[in-house]
Amino acid sequence: MANYEPLLDGEDQPETNRRLPRVTSLDVFRGLCVFLMMIVDYGGSIFPIISHSPWNGLHLADFVMPFFLFIAGISPALVYKKVPDRLDATWKAVFRALKLFLLGVILQGGYFHGVTSFTYGVDIERIRWLGILQRISIGYIVAALCEIWLPRQTWGEMRYFSIYSWHWCVAISLSAIYAGLLYGLYVPDWQFNASPASSSIPSNDTLVYMVKCSVRGDLGPACNSAGLIDHYVLGVDHLYQKPVYRNLKDCNMTTNGQVPESSPPWCHAPFDPEGILSSLTAAVTCIIGLQYGHILAQLEDHKMRLESWSLFSVSIFAIGLLLAVLGVPVNKSLYTISYMLITSASAGITFCAFYLLVDVYGVRRLTFVIEWMGKHSLSIFVLISSNLAIIAIQGFYLHEPNNNIIHWIISCFVQK
Repeated sequence: MANYEPLLDGEDQPETNRRLPRVTSLDVFRGLCVFLMMIVDYGGSIFPIISHSPWNGLHLADFVMPFFLFIAGISPALVYKKVPDRLDATWKAVFRALKLFLLGVILQGGYFHGVTSFTYGVDIERIRWLGILQRISIGYIVAALCEIWLPRQTWGEMRYFSIYSWHWCVAISLSAIYAGLLYGLYVPDWQFNASPASSSIPSNDTLVYMVKCSVRGDLGPACNSAGLIDHYVLGVDHLYQKPVYRNLKDCNMTTNGQVPESSPPWCHAPFDPEGILSSLTAAVTCIIGLQYGHILAQLEDHKMRLESWSLFSVSIFAIGLLLAVLGVPVNKSLYTISYMLITSASAGITFCAFYLLVDVYGVRRLTFVIEWMGKHSLSIFVLISSNLAIIAIQGFYLHEPNNNIIHWIISCFVQK
């Protein structure tokens, strides 16, 4: 196997002398993540039902990020199964995560200007620091450090939960810190500057918007503590400028993506769905994926693997569903604990299905395309998230630059 990075590309080889047989379902699952991302990115504008939920709830697009985090969490269990030099392994893991983080800043920091523009470049004072790859890198390094440094018992000495009890302590601690800040942090009234037409368009003429809060534990888009932390730590100008909550009825967003001045002030505000606070529970998703990787690495019998994964998935799905019933909203933008558990369980169930189909029954003809996508997932991700493939296609036009197939599709289906 080629020596690819174990984050997005198809390499999950343990650093040991004993090589595990290649698990094809890992590539298939990784390819599914990329395929779903393509579907929701390019089809979400045409079919809103598959795009991200404006706030609470689950749409197809809301499963993509947890699925990426889940598969990124499996890798450390295989790569760092036996580590002769912990310090060296730590430096390698940090370097891998840092490369992915910096790549994410380039791809999603505002450097590329979208499918309707041939220009590029970003004002450092408005660059977006966090994004999809940055979140994956944070979750990966947390899972990798748990695998490298935390003690564990020998398999078979005691029950599975006890073997990796320190991993679970980290997961529970991160969830507790998240819940404490989300519900306990006081959010005062706050203000921000934005251009009159739309806060997503830089302008020399700005308006000052005031958002009335003075609350604690609010989970709405205006006054949640996740946004407060990002405002103070990252700065309003460094957040995602087109938050999905603008699709709420309260914001009355027009068909061309503009927010009327009559809308509530918070509708004009930026908000980062990959913010600092929600990265805590996102990292827990990677730790959950790490436990699936342990089962894959330690158990060799197909039946035992599937039984363990299925029991684990059903258990955390039930806990997540219970929390949702008790009033913890399923919210991707805040990455709530109920959302984290339900989507992680969904990822586990999906992985079980692929493992049964591909690795147990050997049915690969149906999945060979997404398997190939999984082996080249990082390259495909770069082409999609930077819109390089779309920009290249629209570079071929007839007579005038706007007379190209991409402009025609956007005019017919997106801006109708």
